[in-house]
Amino acid sequence: MSEAILHVLGALALELTPGSAAARDALPQREAGELGAAIARDLARFAPDAATLDLTTAGAHYDPVELLRPGWPIHRELDQLGARAPGGRGEGSGRIIAFGSHENRLPGALSPSPDYAGGPLRLVPWSLAGDAGVARAVGEACERDLMESGMAGADTALLAQEAFGLQVEHARHLTLHDLCALMAMQYDHAGLAPLWPVLETALLSPDREAWLDAPPEPLLRYADREARIALLTPGAWRGRNAEPGDANGGGSDADDERLQRGFAHYEARQRQFAAVLRAHGVPVTFAHCQGDPASEL
Repeated sequence: MSEAILHVLGALALELTPGSAAARDALPQREAGELGAAIARDLARFAPDAATLDLTTAGAHYDPVELLRPGWPIHRELDQLGARAPGGRGEGSGRIIAFGSHENRLPGALSPSPDYAGGPLRLVPWSLAGDAGVARAVGEACERDLMESGMAGADTALLAQEAFGLQVEHARHLTLHDLCALMAMQYDHAGLAPLWPVLETALLSPDREAWLDAPPEPLLRYADREARIALLTPGAWRGRNAEPGDANGGGSDADDERLQRGFAHYEARQRQFAAVLRAHGVPVTFAHCQGDPASEL
């Protein structure tokens, strides 16, 4: 696309009632277009200049881990497909480009993964694109106020609920940065706060390096767009997580049992961190460390 084009990336976030299950995760073209038009109306009410930008969306809903991946692949796919859509932008108004399913299949790589179905928060992605100056101003307004003021219209929420067969408690629009902040809070509540800075680096600054080096948590290094997790022997783990008295072996059966439980928890934590990173599209390698693990990752 032209260098004068700028994108604003976000999603319609559907918070579901507990136990709600979707009747379908993708809409045929007509219904996708209706939902796209409703999203465009919401965004134009929030920021009137949004109506001058092209809105591209998918008639589908996704788990947050599918949208929050390095390079924003779902949004990138939307933008690439939207750039090839026929027709030009109207004078003073943007197009609404909504991708629906044909014979139960969405175009390109837009199909939601069944591996992440059933979560309590489902996201309908959207992208605004157009004149860089206008898009920048709309984007700044969205980043500043959308989290607090971006409640979806009642018609939009009802349309999404009926079209997907969901039970929606709340529907609001969020930017991808808002979604990152929301996920950080959710991971904090789930006991995954130590991992978030690494994941945030992978999402927002993928070419930078980040470490998780905070015993008793697993030792992890993110670099070159992948995460490497140190595999330690029980002895190396004990040395890294030693408590007073452990250096001499402790000696009691109770000490040995405590250390065995601690090492088992460490290995389970490694698997948990690896699963979360992979769900977010971050490659993970387990590295067998013989000496100093920090220097071997």
